[in-house]
Amino acid sequence: MIKKIKALIVDDEELARSDLHALLSNIPSIEIVGEANDVKTAIEAIEKLNPDVVFLDIQFPRETGFDLLEKINIKAKIIFVTAFDKYAIRAFEINALDYLIKPVDPERLALSIERLENTDLSEKKQSGFNYTDSIFIEHGNNFFFVKVNSIILINAAAAYTEIITSKGQKLLAHKSMKEWESRLPQNTFVRIHRSTIINIDFIEKMDKWFNYSFRVYLKTIDKPISISRRYIAAIRERMT
Repeated sequence: MIKKIKALIVDDEELARSDLHALLSNIPSIEIVGEANDVKTAIEAIEKLNPDVVFLDIQFPRETGFDLLEKINIKAKIIFVTAFDKYAIRAFEINALDYLIKPVDPERLALSIERLENTDLSEKKQSGFNYTDSIFIEHGNNFFFVKVNSIILINAAAAYTEIITSKGQKLLAHKSMKEWESRLPQNTFVRIHRSTIINIDFIEKMDKWFNYSFRVYLKTIDKPISISRRYIAAIRERMT
């Protein structure tokens, strides 16, 4: 007997949950173990039911699906189910197994399930960003898609980090410097200070400063940025 894939549906709209439930019920490899209508009940359900896959809506009345992912260490695969524009949703591809646009098309759902069935459910999600990826940033009450290769620098900002892009955007993200350093492509992003990460593709020049330290000048950034002595070797290595 083939082990079924345990699925949890998370959506604040009862009709959307019902429609997806009906579609998934027709797929032999799927076992629907539960439903949730907000982030709080979803966390409780994940901890109790240990699903293999979560069909997750993005927008809830007071929180988002991304808030859920930040609040719990989830081993399940994520398939977003959302009303976001189908072209914009492509930018999420590094963060989930797949994306479905409401109303869910049965044929498109079948492709997601096929992809799920061909995935090792015990395998941890790849967390690294590729240079050409787009990432989802929640800034205040707004949502932005940011190209990794457009990020010029990232600065620590209390409990947040500030991202500055080549388009002039300044966004606050709920990511730590440690997380950025571990997920960004290491051949192009380098930490030059405990509170600063830069994209070496935007370096215009470097010069010596006092006490054997250096400064780096970045395109579109008005002021030079000091390089901590402990990181000089790392930036030289990336630029050779």
